[in-house]
This record gives sequence, C-alpha cells and structure tokens, in this order.
Amino acid sequence: MNKLLLNSVALAVCLAGSSTAFSAERTVTLAVKNMYCAACPHTVKASLEAVPGVAKVAVSYRDKTATVTFDDAKAGLDALTTATTNAGFRPLPRVSDASRPYAARRRGRR
Repeated sequence: MNKLLLNSVALAVCLAGSSTAFSAERTVTLAVKNMYCAACPHTVKASLEAVPGVAKVAVSYRDKTATVTFDDAKAGLDALTTATTNAGFRPLPRVSDASRPYAARRRGRR
C-alpha cells in the first residue's frame, strides 16, 4: 500500500514539474493589416517562424491573414503579435465562429 502511494506521489511530482506535460499545440489566425506588396507575406512568415515554439505558419496575402500553429508551453499570442508588430504589421487575433458561445453565434445570424 505504501509503495503504491509512493509511486503515485512520484508520478504526480514528475508530471507537475514537467513544463511539457500540460502543453498543447494550438492554432491561431491573425488578421494582419498593412500587407500591401508581394514581399509582405514573406516578412510576416519569417517573423513568426522566428518565435520559439512555432511549428507552422501559413500567410495569405489575399485574405490578409497568418495562421500559426505553435506549442503553447513555448509561445503565446503575445509573442506572436509582438513578432509581427516588430516586423511592421498590425496583427489582430481572429475569433473563429466555433469558439464563440452559441448565443453569440445565434445573435450574429439576425
């Protein structure tokens, strides 16, 4: 009984001490203002790829968006927007329809 308790405590300590134990891959879409030329998406992509923890970046010049997949234990929305701002662009996080509460989606249909 004591051995089981000791093993359980040891496992809990290991998991709590591991920063990656509770990390998750997240994807966010940023509306990127000020993209006016064909070189802008390359600049935005390079600035986002330089953020530690970013796994994938897709930039659309036509839609003026950047979709970023990142490890939320290593990067966050603040780091992504700071990188894009430092590159000379104004990023705004876009809220997907699926993440809004049902009542808010329903109001938007009226």
